[in-house]
Amino acid sequence: MRHVIWLVLVAVAAVVAAVTFGRNDGLVSIFWGGWRTDLSLNLAVVLLLGGGAVVLMAAQALMALVSLPTRAAEWRALRRERAAQSALRESMAEYFSARYSRAHKAAQRALVLHADGAGTDREFAVLAHVLAAGSLHRLADWARRDEQLAQLATLLAQPGQPRRADDGARLLAAEWALDDRDPERALALLADLPPGVARRTQALRLKLSAARLSRAPLEALQTARLLANHQAFSPDVARSLLRALAADALAAPHDADQLRQVWQRLDASDRRDPATVATAAERASALGAHDDARQWLLPLWEKLASLDPEDRARIATALMRSVTGIGADWLPRLQEAASRHAHEPALLAAVGAAFAERQLWGKARQLLEPAAQDARLDVATRRLAWHRLAALARVEGDEARAAACDRAASALGA
Repeated sequence: MRHVIWLVLVAVAAVVAAVTFGRNDGLVSIFWGGWRTDLSLNLAVVLLLGGGAVVLMAAQALMALVSLPTRAAEWRALRRERAAQSALRESMAEYFSARYSRAHKAAQRALVLHADGAGTDREFAVLAHVLAAGSLHRLADWARRDEQLAQLATLLAQPGQPRRADDGARLLAAEWALDDRDPERALALLADLPPGVARRTQALRLKLSAARLSRAPLEALQTARLLANHQAFSPDVARSLLRALAADALAAPHDADQLRQVWQRLDASDRRDPATVATAAERASALGAHDDARQWLLPLWEKLASLDPEDRARIATALMRSVTGIGADWLPRLQEAASRHAHEPALLAAVGAAFAERQLWGKARQLLEPAAQDARLDVATRRLAWHRLAALARVEGDEARAAACDRAASALGA
């Protein structure tokens, strides 16, 4: 179709030329000195157009000759740029193929070619340094890797518009610092990230690992909560991780005042979680802060019916360890819980221990004996119930019963 169009255009041009110049009787006379030259108008027009074309071609040829050195330099620069790009692609291919020695050599070659060409592409240099450092990291060549990281840090410190490669370089450097078991350096690198990048899932994962490695459970807990909000974990994994980190944070204090400070720094959702509350109460009881333990347990104890059996057992076990000094105001709550959940041994053991603390020995024995013999209860709680029964027997002066309870506790093993 294109050829047909061109043929039609040529035919139209021929017709126009024939109509225009076919009967042109014009004459052009040129006087030069004593000479006179007469040309037809058609020939004069043709010569004028031809002369203009010759002059234009000569000018273009002259310009091409003059610009030849510049074009040669541009051609050489283009060759170097293509070679550098090829070396960078080769380095990436070798790196992802786990041929790290070849990847490092290709990255170094790309950097040399880029420097020879006086390259100003900062992102290219950052990517090449990252590949070189990453290859050396995989080869466990820490010294040369750190040299590459130092060059990379100098490059990143230069003023200019941040690029995506800069963020990737910092994230990878932080990941390598974690591989070196250096959480301080990893946290410092992550702190240099822009706010938007620092909230990305990968950055938060690295921050979580660094916080756990540096034994900062509260910071790790906050970071894990952000990851859970970003749906980085499944709900079950997120709940398990948050409980484990909260338990680590609560295990760190060495006195009751420190424990209270940690408790106040926990998120409100953590202070409503049965497992976390039970862990905090048991830790407070171990530090002698039984009143604090019961105060933390009270909101959940008042809504035991809404908890699942496993959480009720955790709360009951925690209360059993914190009954020392329990007040009479707890008795109605305990009685109601025992009547409503009479089939749950952990709750019966907790209520029995509280009754024993209040010197209601008959009621305490009625609850503690079946709980201590119930195989569904964990060994530690059963042993504690037997010890409570032994203490009751000694109060009543029945040493034989007390000895039998002690033997039953010892028979449970570890």
